[in-house]
Amino acid sequence: MKRHFDEELKKLNMDLLKMAALTEDAIRKSIEALKERDKDLAGQVISEDKKIDELENVIEERAIFLLALRQPMAIDLRFITTGMKINAELERIADLAVNIAQRALDLSDQPHLKPLVDIPQLADVARSMVKNVIDAFVNRDEALARKVIFSDPEADRLRNRVYDELINEYMVKDGKTAPRAVPLLLVARHLERMCDHASYIAQDVIYMIEARIVKHHLDDLDEAENFEPEKE
Repeated sequence: MKRHFDEELKKLNMDLLKMAALTEDAIRKSIEALKERDKDLAGQVISEDKKIDELENVIEERAIFLLALRQPMAIDLRFITTGMKINAELERIADLAVNIAQRALDLSDQPHLKPLVDIPQLADVARSMVKNVIDAFVNRDEALARKVIFSDPEADRLRNRVYDELINEYMVKDGKTAPRAVPLLLVARHLERMCDHASYIAQDVIYMIEARIVKHHLDDLDEAENFEPEKE
């Protein structure tokens, strides 16, 4: 029975890894579509979102099955409940990638307003945070989860820089730039929200590892060394 349960946990873990890979790919493709004015690639992101939605349902059903029939305890229980939360957050991140792909379609027939510099950098931060937080989950790496949380201010800084430039250097000076500036503002917002969701996952990962709730108490993270996790 224990061996069968362990196999089911491994399947859940593999499904989550697949979900993360699809989500990371959606982020990459959506930004590439924006940069290259690639309608086909943007359409691909939108159409492939159905796979992510279907996988979300599979993961949720598997997790509910494990909770209902196996009645896991301690670390296994936290692993499954954290997996369910990660599943939902990844699906939201993928939806944000779809939103970016839609903005790419909005801009595909218009000339570039400006060279894209900060937005691709923000996308790199988002992809890195998603990758790192999944690695933290898989490897039970609390330090890496903290790193993800501490990366979030950089996302905020880049978003604010995009906002400041587009609004003050373009829209205020020339209102005719708004149809091209507003979609880029939305893209920056979508990317920053991705980083927020990665940070939420990191908080759940810390709970899974340490049985310690850090939500709303992020200022205390530097004191984590003195915390002794529960004994399983």
